[in-house]
Amino acid sequence: MPTAPERHLIKKYANRKLYDTRTSRYITLDGIAQLVRDGHDIRVVDRDNGNDLTQVTLSQIVLSEEKRGPARLIDAGGEVLHDRGQALLDYVRKTLSVPTDLRHEVERRRGDLEGLADETLERALRRLRIPTRRDIDRINERLDRISAQLKRNGIAEGSRTRPRKRKVSG
Repeated sequence: MPTAPERHLIKKYANRKLYDTRTSRYITLDGIAQLVRDGHDIRVVDRDNGNDLTQVTLSQIVLSEEKRGPARLIDAGGEVLHDRGQALLDYVRKTLSVPTDLRHEVERRRGDLEGLADETLERALRRLRIPTRRDIDRINERLDRISAQLKRNGIAEGSRTRPRKRKVSG
């Protein structure tokens, strides 16, 4: 019967040593990579302040794997090792994409809030009988149409008709 993947809490010390609290021993980046390849869930935190360092640590692992190059995968035995390396990369991508998903959700909600605020302001301005930006834009569009119509009818912009002088009979 297969065992469920274990969750490993790894504490990073100021001297850059990594300590696996589940196994009560120090662990290397390669050891963490192996845990991920084996399907274990990991979380790396700074021992002093509790900051989550999982993404940074996984990025370091990916960089070190990339530096070793694809020859390491081929020399070590082919497909199985390649699949395990792919599992590590998939895990890292999933972990690193969380902030992107979160950012998109925050942007969507911010847009919703801005729309709600705009609608609320417009209603308040209407109640106070103060023209909104939309009202002013509509008035400007109407003025532009009237100006264009006057130009078509031969009345130049800025020209004014003078009132006729009445003859005084006397």
